[in-house]
Amino acid sequence: MTLETTVDGPDGGASPTGTGRSLTSSRGAMADTAFRFALYAAGILVLVVIGAMMVQLFIGGLPAVMAFGFDFFTSTDWDPAPDHEHYGAGIMLYGTLVTSVLALVFSVPASLGIAFFLTEVAPIPSRKPIGIAVQLLAAVPSIIYGMWGFFIVAPIMKDYIQPLLIDGLSWLPVVGELFAGPAKGTGVFTTSLILALMVLPFMTSMYVEVLESVPGVIKEASYGIGSTTWEVFTTVSVPYGRTAIIGATMLGLGRALGETMTVAFVIGNAARISTSLFASGATISSQLANNFNESRVGSLLQASLLELGFTLFVISFLVLALARYLVRSRLQG
Repeated sequence: MTLETTVDGPDGGASPTGTGRSLTSSRGAMADTAFRFALYAAGILVLVVIGAMMVQLFIGGLPAVMAFGFDFFTSTDWDPAPDHEHYGAGIMLYGTLVTSVLALVFSVPASLGIAFFLTEVAPIPSRKPIGIAVQLLAAVPSIIYGMWGFFIVAPIMKDYIQPLLIDGLSWLPVVGELFAGPAKGTGVFTTSLILALMVLPFMTSMYVEVLESVPGVIKEASYGIGSTTWEVFTTVSVPYGRTAIIGATMLGLGRALGETMTVAFVIGNAARISTSLFASGATISSQLANNFNESRVGSLLQASLLELGFTLFVISFLVLALARYLVRSRLQG
């Protein structure tokens, strides 16, 4: 003889408890399976889109590689004249790397300083408002940064900053070459400054998260042996989050590498390499923005521009992948 436990159902009658539990469990399992399937589908879709973009850019730029070979990546000759028509990515690669690295040189100390202020020095009630104000810089469209740089920053650089640097540093051996030449306002130096301002809020927010993850007991122990606030920051907080800080810096580099409209406004768009930081130049993104409308479908110019896009895609992908690896390895460790 089997006994069956019952409970009151919605209509006041008896309902087997085991049956209700099994139905609920079955529905939960189905929902969990559907949710997991949706997550896998979303992840696969992202990989498919990225792969399709890389394949299309590679195929589109293949005629340029076949025409110029590896010389395409090293040559500094960019001549669209019909009787010559030779394209090389050396100038754009140089401009992209120089402006991005200089942007990090300017932005990393500033971002670390702001993060230090927000986590160690600023009064607690003011930390959140100041942090939000810094993060709002990330909401400004890049074209606004470009217009601001061209109409406001460039004249200031031309009239005040660049002449001061030229007079004070151009006479130095070796280093002086970086600050030689006429003051134009636009150029690599101005572009790097504006790029630094653009990546600053992104890097600062990540630095703050890293520094706030440092266990308080470690900092308290350092304070207990007489360390100052600066010593705790430099000998405890920064070393503890060193890997994540490097990863955040690499993410900032990836952001600077692909910036387009701001660079197109203020870099000068000259297809040449100069040792002076005040000279005009070009990056991959600015070259794409300025020349793509002039290219004909199936032309060698269009293939060269597509190959430039593929090169920038690969560089950015490798930088961001390395950054995510560093951040994840630190968080897991």
